[in-house]
Amino acid sequence: MQVATLFNLSGRKALVTGASRGIGQAIATALAGAGADVAVTARDAGALDETCRRIVGLGRKIVPLSLDVRDVSACATVVADADESLEGLDILVNNAGYEEIRPSVDVDEALWDRIVSTNLKGAFFCAQAAARQMSSAGKAGAIINLCSLTSYVGVPTAVPYGSSKSGLLGMTKALAAEWASLGIRVNAIAPGYFRTAMTDVFYQDAAWQKAMLAKIPQRRFGAIEDVAGAVVFLASDASSYVTGHCIPVDGGYLASI
Repeated sequence: MQVATLFNLSGRKALVTGASRGIGQAIATALAGAGADVAVTARDAGALDETCRRIVGLGRKIVPLSLDVRDVSACATVVADADESLEGLDILVNNAGYEEIRPSVDVDEALWDRIVSTNLKGAFFCAQAAARQMSSAGKAGAIINLCSLTSYVGVPTAVPYGSSKSGLLGMTKALAAEWASLGIRVNAIAPGYFRTAMTDVFYQDAAWQKAMLAKIPQRRFGAIEDVAGAVVFLASDASSYVTGHCIPVDGGYLASI
């Protein structure tokens, strides 16, 4: 088989949560660039206009949908809507996430629930709904979760976030083992230090930037486009014998500690 064919997503149908900006937008655009039609979600569907414009420019079908992943019933409804609108569902990318930096002694129940419900519970129920759609259609599928460096290392003042992302890594492995018999692969990527709207608070500190760059072997922060190849790989036939794994996209950070 031609190598290019292995990465070709023509005819595939994908759903990407949290795709209005940043990494989610880059992922949706990458999947479309590889040939997939894409449904994208955000809490405010109007915030998806730029993502839609980019995907239309690639000649692919785009379906914008409103979703707050903390709403379990809405997760099932939106996955079903995506499946109907795209006439199938082959790929789910659980990208929607939330982070708020706060000393652990000041974390209250509301913040804990907001972070964990978005990053872990929402990802599970979107995955569950997607697996039901895929298995009922009798088709193979790929689910990709967005883990984090905090899935592996402790970061002060990010305990709820790190707890949710560590849980997401465990969930990835468990679902991969359970759903392999259904033909559904479950993997993850762990982006390193990327400057996005959610992480911008760190990058406003020049001393933090200098200290962090010294820990990254490639001596640069991630560019949004750096996630594209890993996601297309995990969504495509190129990774047909890969399940239950997480690929760090981190410039060598984890390898060096």
